[in-house]
Amino acid sequence: MYPVGQHFCPSRITNPKIFQFLDNRRKVHKEAVNFCQSILQRKAVDWEPVLRANLSQLIHNFDFVVTVGGDGTLLKASHFMGDSIPVLGVNSDPTKVEEVEEFDDDFDATRSTGYLCAATMNNFEQVLDDILDGRKQPSELLRMSIRVNSQLLSTFALNDILVAHPCPATVSRFSFRITRGDKSSTPLVHCRSSGIRVSTAAGSTAAMLSAGGFGMPILSQDLQYMVREPISPATAVSSLMMHGTMKPDEAMEMTWSSEKGFLYIDGSNVVHSIQYGDTIQTSAAAPHLKVFLPNRLESS
Repeated sequence: MYPVGQHFCPSRITNPKIFQFLDNRRKVHKEAVNFCQSILQRKAVDWEPVLRANLSQLIHNFDFVVTVGGDGTLLKASHFMGDSIPVLGVNSDPTKVEEVEEFDDDFDATRSTGYLCAATMNNFEQVLDDILDGRKQPSELLRMSIRVNSQLLSTFALNDILVAHPCPATVSRFSFRITRGDKSSTPLVHCRSSGIRVSTAAGSTAAMLSAGGFGMPILSQDLQYMVREPISPATAVSSLMMHGTMKPDEAMEMTWSSEKGFLYIDGSNVVHSIQYGDTIQTSAAAPHLKVFLPNRLESS
């Protein structure tokens, strides 16, 4: 199985440098897809290419999945994977430091981060051979389950969830507490803010870190949460609860108190509408995802 990412060049571009850069990204990505296909064709394996936009049902009957794109492509594939099939991410278009520095005065020339991707075109065949020969084993990454009004959502979050008002300029009102089983681990906290984010270890180095959170060891089984831009917490206890962690046997239970809201899972591609009075529960009670990690993360 072989989900591939998709790149495009917007038509409303007047700066020729930006157009050339985006067009080059498209070409590099296409080259990476073709390169990976050529490698697979030389191996004694059966494989099937699938565009990420065409993923619509649970992936099964495959030994492992290769995603070619970036972290977004891997995240998309993870939403259609259980805990039995591992995934290998290939970063098709890694960022080039010298390029970022060259165009810094004109535009952002950052390409793909590929934090969870263990391969690029430079080492794809070697990593693939290591997997096929049993020299490289997948790691099990924590995912989150989400329930809305006690109903389990079909998508498990690999990176994070964000609960917020649809308009970023509007205050989000909600209450939450941390529970362990049937008992509360914390008091009920009432919030007026820009929303709340909950992340796994894999997602802790993304938006959570940018917002002032901390990076967690990739195999950590804890969750991290942060209330975004809280408005004057009413009590000292509430102030201390604006940022914290949850253990594997704990859950966050939230009640939404704004007229409407959105629940975003792993970015903006999976969105659920919520309304006043809805309850949301998130915890680590989800099937893990098996991922072939890059060497720098395996040793962390």
